[in-house]
Amino acid sequence: RDLHRLDRRQRQMCKETAIIDGYTGAQEDFKQLAKDLKKSLGVGGSFKDDQIIIQGDYRIEIMDMLKDKGFLVKRVGG
Repeated sequence: RDLHRLDRRQRQMCKETAIIDGYTGAQEDFKQLAKDLKKSLGVGGSFKDDQIIIQGDYRIEIMDMLKDKGFLVKRVGG
């Protein structure tokens, strides 16, 4: 299915975030995916600039969830 790129970035005050981008489907589906991930993980986040930003370093959990949904996931960064 669609290819996602999963990255981690340091935000202000040493807070880490997981960034998901590279989605090739409909934007509404990507927004729904953001809601589903945030709800499943019980964390905050946002959707902007065609990226899902999840607060905290949940890359492994996100990768597992996306793979379960049939997505190809490529982890980048540290």
